[in-house]
Amino acid sequence: MATLALRTAPASVSAWRSTLTGAAATLAGFASLFALWHVASVYLVGSALFPPPLRVLARGIELARDGSLLDNVSVSLGRILAGFAIGSACGVVIGFVLGAVAPARRILEPYTEFLRFIPATALITVAVIWFGIGESSKIFLIAYTTVFIVIINTAAGVASINRNKVRAALCLGATRPQLFRHVLLPAATPYVLTGMRIAMANSFTTIVAAELVAANDGLGKMLWDARLFMLVDDIFVALICLGFLGCAADRLFRWAILRFARRFSPVM
Repeated sequence: MATLALRTAPASVSAWRSTLTGAAATLAGFASLFALWHVASVYLVGSALFPPPLRVLARGIELARDGSLLDNVSVSLGRILAGFAIGSACGVVIGFVLGAVAPARRILEPYTEFLRFIPATALITVAVIWFGIGESSKIFLIAYTTVFIVIINTAAGVASINRNKVRAALCLGATRPQLFRHVLLPAATPYVLTGMRIAMANSFTTIVAAELVAANDGLGKMLWDARLFMLVDDIFVALICLGFLGCAADRLFRWAILRFARRFSPVM
């Protein structure tokens, strides 16, 4: 027992040290980013149209205190999560069908190949006509921009499975559900997770475009209003919020993969 404790303690210390080192490197990266921003704004550009970070931070605190910033952030984030969840769920199901069933792939592949080249921003007007300016149109656009990325990655993951593994499982008496659970799903999961991670970034891009045109609130609406009244500080506050929200969402997604799906985790 004593020997086991001695072996475990250094490993635990090493893990904590590695975590702290990674966090310090991340903070240093963000610090250098804002330092470069400050130098460029104050010493290189020197324009009111490119405010320094401290001024943007002060404006962000003002907007947070009156509640408008938190309201816009929560609204946009809720739309992103809803559309991302719907698009990912549909994309995984369709991707498995495309990758595993050849007749279905021949029938459905033209749909995906055609529709995925129509950007979600081009469908904003159609979404507003179909769903109005409420939540449904934004969620539809987020789901639309998410689903095809997940479909392509999932189908690629299923198609990449060595056919000998499938034949071996069938020869050993595996049923179709067992084949899916023990062969297809584990092999395709890294591709699925990678597709979802890429799609998440597209979700943040699309929500801004959707809220610019048809929204009463959200970060996109905040950007549009700030543009109309030349509130440059507000524009940069919204941009910084989008950057930090996207970074936090990506980190949370990676943590969830390592926590709940470590054995399926791709290199991230």
